[in-house]
Amino acid sequence: MIIIKTDEQVELMRRSALLVSETLSEVAKVLKPGITTLYLDELIGKYIRDHNGIPSFLNYHGYPYNSCISVNDVVVHGFPNKNELKDGDIVSIDVGIILNKWHGDHAYTFAIGEPSGNVQQLMKITKESLYKGIEKAVEGNRMGDIAFAIQEHTEKKNGYGVVRELVGHGLGQSLHEDPQVPNYGKRGTGVKLKKGMVLAIEPMINMGTKNVFTEKDGWTVRTKDGSPSVHFEHDVCVRRGKADILSSYAPIEEAERNNANLFVCK
Repeated sequence: MIIIKTDEQVELMRRSALLVSETLSEVAKVLKPGITTLYLDELIGKYIRDHNGIPSFLNYHGYPYNSCISVNDVVVHGFPNKNELKDGDIVSIDVGIILNKWHGDHAYTFAIGEPSGNVQQLMKITKESLYKGIEKAVEGNRMGDIAFAIQEHTEKKNGYGVVRELVGHGLGQSLHEDPQVPNYGKRGTGVKLKKGMVLAIEPMINMGTKNVFTEKDGWTVRTKDGSPSVHFEHDVCVRRGKADILSSYAPIEEAERNNANLFVCK
């Protein structure tokens, strides 16, 4: 069942989403070679709790960490660990927060040092595709319009692999609500978009094949060919005429620009 949010509920969700943005910006301030993803996860958990939030992911269906941190060929749901990050790594960080009973959930992919030109292009195109999908999140359109916009920019124009097994989702007082938000599809098909629907739109794009597999831990999803994968995600409310982005990359991008250890994805 799709739950339409009131304007007051959307504003509460905006607060949750912006706390996720602020949390990711704190990560962007400290990311550097030699740091561990487990350290980042602990920082994330502390920042959330210090700001009266609850980590959405911790213990969700048994997930054991505050965040999902996916490095290089890990698409999503990467377990934080004690391995040190190194120059050239791409690091996708996905954070969920419950604040005043409402969830915020979005993700950003960072690159440490100077990644290869091919990785830079993958990051750029994936980030662009997120906004192309968001442009279609307006009342009267259909879910396939969002999906087609993302797939056209990433797969059809640039030859990347669009992951099929993992999709975006509705968001509210539950972390995952109806409807599903795929990153591939046909224009004019799928659920009709209505004002007040809140969606987590999240292209997960591989440099190589679209095929993925899940490790024995039951969570970590990797590209089947070992190629890099990039993940960007925003929380978006469907409106008339223009989508309302509840989360913000502005503080993350500012911290990214101010950290000499990070590549700035423009």
